[in-house]
Amino acid sequence: MIPKPSAENNIKKTSSCLRRHNVTGDEIGSIFPKSPDQTWTVILEYEKSGHIKDDEKTKIDAKELRNSYIKGTEAANKKRQDGEKIYVKGWDIEPFYDEKTHGLTWSLLAEDDKKVTFLNYNTRILTRESNISVILVSDPTHREADKKVIAEKLLPKLNMKTGEKYEDFNPAKDKMSEYGLSALILGGAGLAVAKKVGILAVIILFLKKFAVLIVIA
Repeated sequence: MIPKPSAENNIKKTSSCLRRHNVTGDEIGSIFPKSPDQTWTVILEYEKSGHIKDDEKTKIDAKELRNSYIKGTEAANKKRQDGEKIYVKGWDIEPFYDEKTHGLTWSLLAEDDKKVTFLNYNTRILTRESNISVILVSDPTHREADKKVIAEKLLPKLNMKTGEKYEDFNPAKDKMSEYGLSALILGGAGLAVAKKVGILAVIILFLKKFAVLIVIA
């Protein structure tokens, strides 16, 4: 759906916000709802990370990871102007790994300067030599309904090509990742991952303010 002309300036402003907040370059798409009553956003990313071993699946330290997010965000806030600062409040859903789907899931609760609460619900699908991020930005009130949309309409359509599934990994010739599940939760970049929380916060707050609706096929 092509946005109406009246929304063009807002779209440009959104792009500007993204550039200012260091887009990773791994983004492959964004999905926004058609209904003006919904404010969720989905960001899709693809990272050629190498094969990520899942041997940490029973050793994920949620408390340590939460503290890393909080410290990283505090550090990032020192470079942000008032009105752009983000505060991580803790886990909405602690990290867990699904061995069937090779999906790593977690959800962080955060708020902005005005105490507006939102969350980003993350799913990382591990593949043969990469991982795919499906990041849902929502608010606590609508989380379950929004998660249902993602679970029923989006995730089932994410199918790996033959030979590219997690179990197709060939140690004789495929590249191994330099990090595991815990580091993946931190974006593979330690405390600097807080910048991703900032990116998502800016997107959802901007949409709430200007009601920009974009649908990407």
